[in-house]
Amino acid sequence: MAVTEVVEIEGHIVDSLILAKVMDIILAAGADYEVVDVHIGKTNTDVSRARLEVSADDDATLDALLVELQAHGANRVAQQQHAEVVEADSAGVLPAGFYSTTNLPTAVRLAGHWTPVENPEMDCGLVVLGDGRVRTVPVHRVQAGDRVVIGTGGIRVTPPARPRGASPFEFMSSEVSSEKPKSHIVAEVAARIRLAREAGAKVLVVAGPAVVHTGAGPCLARLVRDGWVDVLFAGNGFAAHDIESNVMGTSLGVPVEGGTSAEGGHANHLRVINEVRRHGSIAAAVDAGYVTGGVMFECVRRQVPFVLGGSVRDDGPLPDVYANVVEAADAMRALLPGVGLALMLASTLHAIATGNCLSSGVETFVVDINQAVVTKLADRGSHQALGVVTDVGPFVSALSEQLSSAART
Repeated sequence: MAVTEVVEIEGHIVDSLILAKVMDIILAAGADYEVVDVHIGKTNTDVSRARLEVSADDDATLDALLVELQAHGANRVAQQQHAEVVEADSAGVLPAGFYSTTNLPTAVRLAGHWTPVENPEMDCGLVVLGDGRVRTVPVHRVQAGDRVVIGTGGIRVTPPARPRGASPFEFMSSEVSSEKPKSHIVAEVAARIRLAREAGAKVLVVAGPAVVHTGAGPCLARLVRDGWVDVLFAGNGFAAHDIESNVMGTSLGVPVEGGTSAEGGHANHLRVINEVRRHGSIAAAVDAGYVTGGVMFECVRRQVPFVLGGSVRDDGPLPDVYANVVEAADAMRALLPGVGLALMLASTLHAIATGNCLSSGVETFVVDINQAVVTKLADRGSHQALGVVTDVGPFVSALSEQLSSAART
């Protein structure tokens, strides 16, 4: 005999295709569903609501399916029970059966009421603090004695909102845009950045080395100088080539103004890394007059915080680079409060790493010549990521021009 459970999903579930996706997931798992009740909102501000009776062959299949459905905002109707909480018995180890989080708005039922999770982040555990607040905590930061939520009972997830009609994302109705007019897209992204700043939200930029290689470094530096960038995430490669282009006039040994590779130019980035290491930090190299321009220069001058996350292939690395990737991720998390918009520029690994830490409420634009980057972000749970498939150089240049007329000081 089949086992059943009723789930409910609420929000802009039709326009965002969340309802259709939930139905597809149920069928793909070999289960079945029956629509018990459905209400479709009449206007672009009205929410829709649907209840589905999900049936599976056995409890194990149904339980696994309910966990997957909850990641898309489909919650069990029988959610009046309280969440189960147990203490972690070891530092850096979550209890067995811990609830694995999404980046969607989440609430936990404790002491008879729903408590919102303060910092939604995917792939974490939920820790109940002594004052009753609930926060996501990555596994390596769990301490012995932390009260951790286990199971899926007493947890409610809200699906992403994508309302009908005029909306911030109407200009990109598809997740990956390769053929839409780029000038229109740049203007809309610039408008979203202005709105974010007017609302008091921070703008985060995640940049890859291609920003420098394509000649967009000075344009990004201008955005930092004009006050449009509040936080920068990058790797050793971006910072090294940004400094190389400003100190030696080359990027990967190729003159940024055009021309052929200079003799021995392949070692230019190593030479600037070495000199910055001699000074002790990028800021010290700026203060000493060794670095006189570029994105990193402007970050130091405007006191824009940055995190440079390292990798096993890094040359040097620069002294500011986090060689320990866990420490780099923690440093990134520390700078995310207040971020309302993220602009990811030609960066795959750092874009995915950042996406893992962002809540679904952060507007995220991914600009890359490779559409697989935004696809990877969406596949890993960053459903809010919208992609622009184009050369990052012209995009950043055009964006800088769009924002220059309203530069902030």
